[in-house]
Amino acid sequence: MTVKVRRQRPRRRVFWALVAVLLADLLALSDTLAVMSVDLGSESMKVAIVKPGVPMEIVLNKESRRKTPVIVTLKENERFFGDSAASMAIKNPKATLRYFQHLLGKQADNPHVALYQARFPEHELTFDPQRQTVHFQISRQLQFSPEEVLGMVLNYSRSLAEDFAEQPIKDAVITVPVFFNQAERRAVLQAARMAGLKVLQLINDNTATALSYGVFRRKDINTTAQNIMFYDMGSGSTVCTIVTYQMVKTKEAGMQPQLQIRGVGFDRTLGGLEMELRLREHLAGLFNEQRKGQRAKDVRENPRAMAKLLREANRLKTVLSANADHMAQIEGLMDDVDFKAKVTRVEFEELCADLFERVPGPVQQALQSAEMSLDEIEQVILVGGATRVPKVQEVLLKAVGKEELGKNINADEAAAMGAVYQAAALSKAFKVKPFVVRDAVVYPILVEFTREVEEEPGVHSLKHNKRVLFSRMGPYPQRKVITFNRYSHDFNFHINYGDLGFLGPEDLRVFGSQNLTTVKLKGVGDSFKKYPDYESKGIKAHFNLDESGVLSLDRVESVFETLVEDSPEEESTLTKLGNTISSLFGGGTTPDAKENGTDTVQEEEESPAEGSKDEPGEQVELKEEAEAPVEDGSQPLPPEPKGDAAPEGEKATEKENGDKSEAQKPSEKAEAGPEGIAPAPEGEKKQKPARKQRMVEEIGVELVVLDLPDLPEDKLAQSVQKLQDLTLRDLEKQEREKAANSLEAFIFETQDKLYQPEYQEVSTEEQREEISGKLSAASTWLEDEGVGATTVMLKEKLAELRKLCQGLFFRVEERKKWPERLSALDNLLNHSSMFLKGARLIPEMDQIFTEVEMTTLEKVINETWAWKNATLAEQAKLPATEKPVLLSKDIEAKMMALDREVQYLLNKAKFTKPRPRPKDKNGTRAEPPLNASASDQGEKVILPAGQTEDAEPISEPEKVETGSEPGDTEPLELGGPGAEPEQKEQSTGQKRPLKNDEL
Repeated sequence: MTVKVRRQRPRRRVFWALVAVLLADLLALSDTLAVMSVDLGSESMKVAIVKPGVPMEIVLNKESRRKTPVIVTLKENERFFGDSAASMAIKNPKATLRYFQHLLGKQADNPHVALYQARFPEHELTFDPQRQTVHFQISRQLQFSPEEVLGMVLNYSRSLAEDFAEQPIKDAVITVPVFFNQAERRAVLQAARMAGLKVLQLINDNTATALSYGVFRRKDINTTAQNIMFYDMGSGSTVCTIVTYQMVKTKEAGMQPQLQIRGVGFDRTLGGLEMELRLREHLAGLFNEQRKGQRAKDVRENPRAMAKLLREANRLKTVLSANADHMAQIEGLMDDVDFKAKVTRVEFEELCADLFERVPGPVQQALQSAEMSLDEIEQVILVGGATRVPKVQEVLLKAVGKEELGKNINADEAAAMGAVYQAAALSKAFKVKPFVVRDAVVYPILVEFTREVEEEPGVHSLKHNKRVLFSRMGPYPQRKVITFNRYSHDFNFHINYGDLGFLGPEDLRVFGSQNLTTVKLKGVGDSFKKYPDYESKGIKAHFNLDESGVLSLDRVESVFETLVEDSPEEESTLTKLGNTISSLFGGGTTPDAKENGTDTVQEEEESPAEGSKDEPGEQVELKEEAEAPVEDGSQPLPPEPKGDAAPEGEKATEKENGDKSEAQKPSEKAEAGPEGIAPAPEGEKKQKPARKQRMVEEIGVELVVLDLPDLPEDKLAQSVQKLQDLTLRDLEKQEREKAANSLEAFIFETQDKLYQPEYQEVSTEEQREEISGKLSAASTWLEDEGVGATTVMLKEKLAELRKLCQGLFFRVEERKKWPERLSALDNLLNHSSMFLKGARLIPEMDQIFTEVEMTTLEKVINETWAWKNATLAEQAKLPATEKPVLLSKDIEAKMMALDREVQYLLNKAKFTKPRPRPKDKNGTRAEPPLNASASDQGEKVILPAGQTEDAEPISEPEKVETGSEPGDTEPLELGGPGAEPEQKEQSTGQKRPLKNDEL
């Protein structure tokens, strides 16, 4: 048995060493595990992070604010963001860009481009001839696309998050408006790539708000469906969302809360910005009216004056939400003329009367898309800053017919908190409580294709077919497969938006192109020639609508099948081998194996699109490549990779039984052994040796983007490099400014110190004049040549001055430290001497310290006393202007050496066990002294069974109890009425080291 234990010890040591290494690696990885979210609003953005130890926290910007304006000022040699850029908007309005998100994914002929130019005429917009998009022309050298400007903002948001988290961050979830179409979403993803961010998901801002609401009210969600309406009026747009909360059963975690987007309505231009523009126009009219007879220019022609009026309109709108009237005041609005005018809330409401009439519109759209009535809505919750306008709440309350509007959510930060929760859920570094999110498709997507049909013998015609790929308000993310069964040659099909009748005429113009992509297939005919003896199962196109709501065509395959015969004996052997391997690794027919099998794909056939005129012989079918949800409607599981997919020229086999239904095939595949052979009784295999063999041929795909072409890779790389260069330039500028500020501060501080008594005491007049002259020369150089000096030159100048003043500063600092250090040294010497004296008084039989140890301590004490006295005497002979011989670091070294010796003896006294005491001559124990502590009196030793008090005392008592009982044996005899004087000194000497330990 002993041999076994010794053999296991090295293994245990190796195991614990591996555990220590793994823990160290995990701790190192924890420094890079943070994720972030960006709630990208039209006017401002909120950034939130999650990192180990910091769950869901809003990031503070450099001004310690939780909300940062989405404004960028671009000048020739510098950039400004946030509040700094907002202040620059008055000085340089042309170079200050705001509300540029409204131009994302828009071509030059889009009505929103013209609207932007009307709102901000100071900006010069140019057009990209290749993509037909717009650019901001700041100057001849500076030109930026909206995607590049957004990339700058996202990069700035990441820098804020990294400064707050104190670690690098790359993973992010970004919010986008729910009404963003495919082109707009792709534009945001391109901007994130330019910023170097890895986008975990583009989440709709209304979904993020709903998720935040549900996460913090998880306990209130039950199996009964609760319908909540969120009315979000921000700066640029308004969105109304109907969300259903309910507990559902999931395959992975049982009953979990779920939110489902049921209905969505929106108004792209209804928001706080339009109200501020109305106020700005009103204030401009009042100012022109005041200067009517002075032949003054129209204030609308002055960009700086209009920027001041817009800022005042924003402040005025906020104040009028709580007051009936307010005085608008702008100092030096134009031509050094001040502006002052009184504006009432009634006037403001009259200016925005038509806007308030549009408030109920999104509510009606949401109800129609959800096919619900207001009676089914339990609560209406306000979100967004513009909902604080009293008239908006009044009109909305009347439209929804509720007693009150819900204000129990943070209107500014809800979306950011919901997005960062989703970021933590998507990140592999965190484990959060599951919350099922079922987002909804706002714009339906369909597939259109044309094929030749023979209606009568010899009469051929073209037939146009439509298939709804993703229906309106259908859930996503989702994968679907569409199969073309009647094509044996190369053909094309089109991906377009579906029925957009719910949009008005103006919204359709803003929406842009309704055609997404034309797909040209190449290699269909070659695949049929390659497998002439196989039966075609059609051309399968695999589509993916991912978590960000972006549609992609994953691949197109030509699938063939044929029957092949296998040897029954060989098949039985392979089946047995497969079953054995599966059982060894926990596989087989367990539910987990079915659920986690990589080749399980459930395909649901979908009904034809409404209004399609397919004949009964039409063979095109649409299938959903995702696992079906459970009965109570939980979110579909993510799609699993298709087992029959293979690169071009490769084969994939599949075992199928002809009498099985389509719904049973996934379970067969999951239980299949090697080479697709399903486990079955050996006798049955002998009866059915034939099996199906599937061949998959990859089809070449050429995509022609019709809505908005993406940036080519070379152009995207140029934009990435441009932003990186700007970021590097900003960092270098910040470093140079820091070096210049440090040099300037050192010059002024040192010049001031030269006249202070403590510095004059340790320096001569010549030394001070030399230092003062160098400082004056450096100050002159900084004013004259410092503007063009590099960072290296500034740092070298600062290092030169510090070296010059090093001796002076050293002497002052040493004299400041002397009193404290010498006092501490004296205290340590006194206490050490007392401790040594007490240690020598311990009787010989109870002595725990050796003579060598006490002699060593005495030697250190004496040497320290001698060093201190000699050094102080030598220092007294030196003038104050010379380098001192009494150094604080030497005092600390002496204290450390002395303290080390004392601590060694104190630790020895702590852990030394007291020796057992013999009983006195009369056979009785001595009573404890009157001044004995309670702990001394309470320590008793229970003797082992069968042992009397006359027996030899034991060194390690088996049980120690507090409290004194008759007959107990005490481990120490502290003295009593009959004790000798030597015994009293002995007890006193035993307690002395413990008292010194308290020092």
